[in-house]
Amino acid sequence: MASLSLSRKKNASRNAAVERKNLITVCRFSVKTLIDRSCFETIDDYAPEFVNFAYILEHILSHRLKGHITWFGYESPRSFWDYIQVACSKVSHSCICSIENMEHVSSSRAKGRAWIRLALMEKRLSEYVTAALRDFKTTRRFYEDGAIVLGEEANMLAGMLLGLNAIDFSFCLKGEGLDGNFPAVIDYTPYLKFTQSSDSISSDEEELRTLGSSGSESSTPENIGPPFIMDENSWYNKCKRVEQKYRLALEQKGYVEELVRLREAQLSESVSQNKRLLQRIEDTEINHKMEKKQLEYIIVELQDQLKSFQSFSQLSADGSLSQISFAPGHFQDGNGKHDGSNLSEGKENTPSLLGLCGSLTSVASYKSLTSLKSSEYLASPTTEMTSPGLTPS
Repeated sequence: MASLSLSRKKNASRNAAVERKNLITVCRFSVKTLIDRSCFETIDDYAPEFVNFAYILEHILSHRLKGHITWFGYESPRSFWDYIQVACSKVSHSCICSIENMEHVSSSRAKGRAWIRLALMEKRLSEYVTAALRDFKTTRRFYEDGAIVLGEEANMLAGMLLGLNAIDFSFCLKGEGLDGNFPAVIDYTPYLKFTQSSDSISSDEEELRTLGSSGSESSTPENIGPPFIMDENSWYNKCKRVEQKYRLALEQKGYVEELVRLREAQLSESVSQNKRLLQRIEDTEINHKMEKKQLEYIIVELQDQLKSFQSFSQLSADGSLSQISFAPGHFQDGNGKHDGSNLSEGKENTPSLLGLCGSLTSVASYKSLTSLKSSEYLASPTTEMTSPGLTPS
């Protein structure tokens, strides 16, 4: 009985090791197929490569996951989301809270599937898995011995998921893939044509080896004749694959060169526009300086004109006062009031008289005028007739 139980334990441990190895190998193959598929089209919820990868990752994270012990001692099944929720809670700017607040996602398995899709769109799936594996106490609390996340395969898993950051995913978080009642079934048929030799080979050679013909699955050592034909077909397929990759790289190279030429043309145009703008700014500054100088000169001239106008107005005011004071028609009566009504009685003030009165603004001119009136009279017929001693004939 002891030997039987010991052999069962050995078989169980061997089977667990084989299961871990197979899951990691299939996960690596699924990552490769995802990267190859992303070169030709966008990966969405309906891509079979992604569906298979999501199921494989779900199996890996659920491998030997402990159940939840209730108060009554019963063990209820758990989902890997319970582990991710606790282990990734310290990740900065994580999507854990966003998934918890989703109304249409209720079950724990559905939240885990939504987390896989959202982490892929954020290109942080490897970061989340690495942070969860570093929390060793939480990992030991949620998983049993022999789990993938507790073994050496865990480091390989984080490294494989790092390559998915180069892919742009587009998922709908309300799709049918989030149904928690739908089981995760892995489809191994796309990976049956992958073969792995015992020798250490490069990644390119391994990828070329995996892309053999469809009949390579049936090739066995017992077949002696057909292997030559299979080799020809496999080499033909390899050449086609390499040619396809070369054409793809050539197209990408042409696209990048065209993009570089476009950016160079845009850069040169921007530089020329910048030069034109700088020249325009310099011209505007020169014009502003000239206009400023002209305005300053005009202001100085206006100030001079204003000063001369003020002096002229003051002089004209003084002249008007002197004209009123020394006008010959003005005199004072007995009360000291001026009366200028008897200058020329019965005659109108013509412009010539006004000009004459305006010119007599000094005392000397006034005295000369009065002396002229008093002493130097011209002889006239009326004076001769009216003088005493003379009688008209």
